[in-house]
Amino acid sequence: MTRRLAQVAMKVGVSEATVSRVLNGKPGVSDATRQAVLSALDVLGYERPTQLRGERARLVGLVLPELQNPIFPAFAEVIGGALAQLGLTPVLCTQTKGGVSEADYVELLLQQQVSGVVFAGGLYAQADAPHDHYRQLADRKIPVVLVNASIEHLGFPGVSCDDAVAVEQAWRHLASLGHERIGLVLGPADHMPSQRKLAAARAFGADLPEEHIARAMFSLEGGQAATTRLLDRGITGIICASDPLALGAVRAARRKGLAVPSEVSVVGYDDSAFMNCTEPPLTTVRQPIEAMGRAAVELLNAQIGGSAVPAEELLFEPELVVRGSTAQAPRA
Repeated sequence: MTRRLAQVAMKVGVSEATVSRVLNGKPGVSDATRQAVLSALDVLGYERPTQLRGERARLVGLVLPELQNPIFPAFAEVIGGALAQLGLTPVLCTQTKGGVSEADYVELLLQQQVSGVVFAGGLYAQADAPHDHYRQLADRKIPVVLVNASIEHLGFPGVSCDDAVAVEQAWRHLASLGHERIGLVLGPADHMPSQRKLAAARAFGADLPEEHIARAMFSLEGGQAATTRLLDRGITGIICASDPLALGAVRAARRKGLAVPSEVSVVGYDDSAFMNCTEPPLTTVRQPIEAMGRAAVELLNAQIGGSAVPAEELLFEPELVVRGSTAQAPRA
């Protein structure tokens, strides 16, 4: 019992006496502190006292596809902080190859009686992926918010960065520098944000042939392989669907003996951490992470409070950040 009090007190940042008052139903503790102590019990795996078990846990699942791409820890920080301000405790669920699947995490979260779930990147954005676990959440009427474009008919509210505007900004930037042979490095064909980016690129680059489009898994290595194919076709300006893909594009150019940006210009997407510290610093399209994360939490909290939230998508405006990886197109 003493060990439990100490662990919970350390987790919440209060005294053991305060934890004891909560567990014994004594007065003199604010509602916010009381909820924080109960959430800490859930997170640490301790059973609540019998008289406190009837309440739904103030836990919120935050499901991410990975942590290697810095954009996802950035979303986790914003969303986690906003949840904590509301007295909700985020439970971080990160997928790993060969590890716990997204569906497994959903099952675990349901067992913990979570108040809601936020997905930031995941199978909802892939048309060919399994989606039964989303229907399970909908059937149980668990509040859910999706971050960035999902497939149709899932029925959840979402917040997204406007992929069409992002590609327009990147395309116009490269075109203004004189680039005529512009290529795209996108995610898999069934990836909804990549589909949106491609549709926008075709709207602005009417002569965009299929051989100027390369698809890859979202990783530095994937970006390198895809860019190598584009460089073999004479592309001088490359728009990538993520910053890691763009870093892979820079590596591919260098491996072929081409200089960035004097011979090849590269534009990323996200403006994740340290992109201003790369060599050269990466020109990229910035997602408004702070605004998107807070909006996602507001939508979730409204559902938790019993308000009806339309299953609509809020689109947020991106911002082109010009750095050192783009320059005038090389002269023929």
